[in-house]
Amino acid sequence: MISPETGSDASLRLDKWLWHARFFKTRSRSAEVVSGGHVRVNARPVSKASFAVRPGDTLTFAQGRTIRVVRIVGIADRRGPAAEAQALYDDLSPPAEPTFKEAGAPTAERGRINRKDRRAGRLSKQGPLD
Repeated sequence: MISPETGSDASLRLDKWLWHARFFKTRSRSAEVVSGGHVRVNARPVSKASFAVRPGDTLTFAQGRTIRVVRIVGIADRRGPAAEAQALYDDLSPPAEPTFKEAGAPTAERGRINRKDRRAGRLSKQGPLD
C-alpha cells in the first residue's frame, strides 16, 4: 500500500525503498549497493543504507548493465506485488539501446560463392608479411 503522505514526514531508508520498489531481489543486496557508493540521491553520492528518502527525490544507480534514473513518487508500507511497486516511482532512464537482434543484424547472403569472392576472402586472411 502506498502511503498517502507526500509531505516531508513520509520517509524511508534508501535500502528498504529500493527493495520495496523491487529493484533488488533482497534487502541485503540493496544495502550492499548503497554501501558500495553506487547510488546517488539528487546527484549526491550516498554510502549509507540508512539514508532517508522522500517523495520527489531522484535516484541514480546501476542495475545490471543499465543506468537507472528514477524519481520517487511514493513510500510503501510493505513490499507488495510488482504492479504496486511500479507505482512508487517514475522512470526517467534514457531509452535502452536496441539489442543485436532488434537492430537488424546483417544476414549472410546465401548462394554460390564465385571466384572473385573466394580470392577476396583468402587475401583478407593473409597478414602484411605473407
